[in-house]
Amino acid sequence: MAKASQGRCVSRRDFLLTGGAVVVGFSLRSSLPKFVLAQGAPSTSDLRNPLDPRQVDSFLAFRADGSVTIYTSKVDVGTGLRIAMSQMTAEELGIAVDSVSIVEGDTALVPDHGGTGGSSGIPRGAVDVRQAAATARQAILGLGAAQLKRPANELTLAGSMVRPSAGGVGISIGKLIGGRRLNLQVDGKAPLKDPATYTIVGKPLLRPDVPAKCTGKCEYVQDHTVPNMLHGRVIRPPAIGAKLVSIDESSIRGIPDVRVVRIESFLGVVAPDEWAAVCAARELKATWTEWEGLPGSDDLEHYVRESAVDHDETVASKGGDPKAAFSSAAKQLFATYAWPCQSHASLGPSCAVADVREDGATVWTASQGSYGQRAQLAKVFGMPEEKLRVIFLDGSGSYGGNGNDDVAADAFLLSREMKRPVRVQWMREDEHGWDPKGPPQVLELRGGLDAQGRIVAWDTQMWIPVTVPGNRPLLAADAAGIPQAHGQGSGAISQNGDPPYAAENVRVVAHWLKQTPLRPSNLRAPGKIANVFAVEGFVDEMAAEMGVDAVEHRLRGLSDPRAIDVINRAAQMIGWQTRPSPMPRPAQGGLLVGRGFAYMRYKQAENYVATAMEVAIELETGKVAVRRVTCAHDCGLIINPDGLRNQIEGSIAQTLSRALHEEVKFDRSRVTSVNWASYPILTFSEVPPIEVALIDRPTLPPFGAGEAATAPVAASLANAIFDATGVRLRSVPFTAARLKGALKS
Repeated sequence: MAKASQGRCVSRRDFLLTGGAVVVGFSLRSSLPKFVLAQGAPSTSDLRNPLDPRQVDSFLAFRADGSVTIYTSKVDVGTGLRIAMSQMTAEELGIAVDSVSIVEGDTALVPDHGGTGGSSGIPRGAVDVRQAAATARQAILGLGAAQLKRPANELTLAGSMVRPSAGGVGISIGKLIGGRRLNLQVDGKAPLKDPATYTIVGKPLLRPDVPAKCTGKCEYVQDHTVPNMLHGRVIRPPAIGAKLVSIDESSIRGIPDVRVVRIESFLGVVAPDEWAAVCAARELKATWTEWEGLPGSDDLEHYVRESAVDHDETVASKGGDPKAAFSSAAKQLFATYAWPCQSHASLGPSCAVADVREDGATVWTASQGSYGQRAQLAKVFGMPEEKLRVIFLDGSGSYGGNGNDDVAADAFLLSREMKRPVRVQWMREDEHGWDPKGPPQVLELRGGLDAQGRIVAWDTQMWIPVTVPGNRPLLAADAAGIPQAHGQGSGAISQNGDPPYAAENVRVVAHWLKQTPLRPSNLRAPGKIANVFAVEGFVDEMAAEMGVDAVEHRLRGLSDPRAIDVINRAAQMIGWQTRPSPMPRPAQGGLLVGRGFAYMRYKQAENYVATAMEVAIELETGKVAVRRVTCAHDCGLIINPDGLRNQIEGSIAQTLSRALHEEVKFDRSRVTSVNWASYPILTFSEVPPIEVALIDRPTLPPFGAGEAATAPVAASLANAIFDATGVRLRSVPFTAARLKGALKS
């Protein structure tokens, strides 16, 4: 993103009213499309109420040169949303992709049509903009008909021109509408272009942000500066619930130009120089109360299983009576699967810049929900929303609700106290120790099979944290004693707890827990990775119990052709050979080799994904090496196959990291895994070859792909380990020590 303008920066309203140009585009390089606009800070008098997402002009602005700017509250967090949304818009409007630019996540300029999460950027973001573009196309054809004196149904919109379909003189979009508003409501029934005529959607166009990110020229929020800015650091207590007793400011007397900010137990330092702030935060002597309110992570599964339950809820049911069906089952199986606390582990620790003044404030952030962050900051700190502007900038790491909201509150509070802009950059121990966590999950499964191996009964009992209405509490506000709602949410973590296969009697019950040891948050594919790990691991156990091939067993329970397609494709790519599991190959060079498989339909309503995996196990050490991964993926209409493939590969690599390495450790007082040594992630040398097959369904709605491919990864890995060793791992991560211990026992 570009730095803030040094001069006066006008509002979107002023943009629309100045001359013939609606917007001014900014390009990283002259050879790249203008997908990123400079988003500076206007004076607070320029701020306006949220734009109306029912209006076409809220999403699209047309320039006199025929180019178009998209305004959206959805943001690109490395998912390729910018290029995909631009392709969809350009397709509907009949313009070139490099004529499209985007303003994203700026509450002063974009309509609020939701934050970014749940893989909603395409189906509930880009689709909104596409419908606005379809509405605009109909209006532009109407304007062209009046100018050309031809019926609209005899005209076409292509190459930024309205012209007769049979050929002849046309008129440009710029001349028809450039610099003016359409003043139209989005028509939900405006016809979309026929996919058979697409020339832009479906093409593997490269992401325009990648060159700058690869060459170090991209401005992340961590790089953002504004004039007269101070650097801040917040000093966290040695125990999560500790209170500040006293501080000794003389301990940092030797560090020049440092100011200490204390508000009850909120303690921070600010300085013109960042290194001075870092040193002061490390050297400032403070006394805190003791606190030991955590259970410790050593026996987390037992703690979760025995925690107080808020209420029970049947979250999935396919009818029947599982309890009665078990009594007549030829075989019954039982298993307990567990998933640990995990961190977002953003590679760049969370950062924000805040400029809080008497007449309003601006916050630069990498939050995935600018409007949500604005609403929370305004409410907690007592500022009218219309006086607070939140601007999205790229962040180095995301995947849901990490520390972005908390660091923004840190910067806001320090800026308000100092009456100057303040940039707060978390340190690594802040990010790992204090970001809200993906919560632990425990699933107990019981299954019944008939003599032919069909599932006649299935029961899942899951222990997961309850959702409490309201925002997650901000660390800064809690420490400063500022009243705030203590909401709690981890996303839709109860989904995919039921099998996708034919089963006559199914019930999934969620035991919603009143609390979790650490602040919970939505972490990429919330809940679904753990649930599919359990469900697909258990299905594999059923196949092994019956002596049936794992892929064959799955196919027997499916009739949906899309499900069958992805399973067959993934198996074919890996060279799957029909046989039961386990079947450890003879150790060669101390290695055992196996293969595993998993399938799911995301949220039982969206993408179809199947993964197959080959692993090699060091018998002596228990170390797991993933040799190959194949994935077949069906998300309906494919907008950009290159971007989609990137997302799938990234999802697989990150989830391999979560399955092999990642686990938050904590004692009675605090998180102890606060660096890369104690919270390791997948290394480059561990990333296997990943082969992806994309199944395009041009006539079906598109679904987002930021999460779905994550869900079956841990299951297929566990199933491969079982095939290689005969050992069934039901707890993550699959560390060498854990597998070695299981092999010995």
